[in-house]
Amino acid sequence: MTARSYRLPTAGLAGALLAVLGLAACEQASSPRQVQASNPTVTYKYSSDRDLVEANQRAASFCSQYGATPRTVSLGSDGSGDRIAMYECVQAGAATTVMPPVYSSAALAPPTGSNLTYTYRTDRELLEASRQAQAYCANRGSSQVTSNMIVNANGSRTVTFQCAG
Repeated sequence: MTARSYRLPTAGLAGALLAVLGLAACEQASSPRQVQASNPTVTYKYSSDRDLVEANQRAASFCSQYGATPRTVSLGSDGSGDRIAMYECVQAGAATTVMPPVYSSAALAPPTGSNLTYTYRTDRELLEASRQAQAYCANRGSSQVTSNMIVNANGSRTVTFQCAG
């Protein structure tokens, strides 16, 4: 009887072993996974209506460096009584207010002419008026400036924006 000896090709076995180990290594060394992300935010302290309008304009400028627009996250006050406006920068199209708008439709009617006049009672209404004026002026290729704010006899306030440059 003759004995036969079989020899496995060494190179083939080594190649198969390396391929299996390589697949296992690929599964363990996966690319990084994002577990959290947040939009840039900016917060301003303000004491007057003019300050709030300016904070809104500054938030727009701050967010523009990210190719985004500001969305109001909160309006309130801190422990010392200072009024605070917090904005989040969001990509265009997503810039809607987080807070539900609290205003009468007559107070924030679409502007006409070059003067943009709005009547408001709350900071939220003023922010909405400022945003509408900014959008109106931007759509016409200009920036807007606040020209006048007055307090009316009935306790409401009126702001007039004017598109410039």
